[in-house]
Amino acid sequence: MLQILRQIAKTGIKTDAAPSPDLELIVASRLHEQILKTIGRALAIRQVDAGSCNGCELEIHALVNPYYNIEGMGIRFVASPRHADLLLVTGPVSKHMAIALARTYDATPDPKLVVAVGDCGCGGGIFGESYASLGPVANVIPVDVAIPGCPPTPTALLQGILAAITNAAPAIRPAAEPVDPAPGEVPG
Repeated sequence: MLQILRQIAKTGIKTDAAPSPDLELIVASRLHEQILKTIGRALAIRQVDAGSCNGCELEIHALVNPYYNIEGMGIRFVASPRHADLLLVTGPVSKHMAIALARTYDATPDPKLVVAVGDCGCGGGIFGESYASLGPVANVIPVDVAIPGCPPTPTALLQGILAAITNAAPAIRPAAEPVDPAPGEVPG
């Protein structure tokens, strides 16, 4: 036994260096910190498919898996635009979805952010403007951030969301609630 302990002391600990943190995890932690600093609460996203091929939706769905874990970062998807802070719009806007997209935008409370996702949402993609398509999302509603890619990766989506809330930081932060003075104290 003593011989084994001497051998261990002489050899020392032989292990590999710890791996560097994954880029996606670094982006995710920055996003979580920025959301809490900017908004002070969870970010509510309403995803709108304005006529896409569902490639971008698959990448958006990947954001909620355990690897990206956006729910743990303070981002949640909501079913109603009335509860949303940010609209995540995919696809070229089909003529049949133009009114629905405009109503969704109008129903979202101010201040609101709009992120166009994918090549189709940013510039019309391969569909462009035609008899059935109005082209990019910006042709129907104002867009704050565009995330190109066919489809964009989940990391690119996270970076786009981070860019949107960073650019709109002063407008989104809720006003501090007034504090009631203590009894007998003069408000000042």
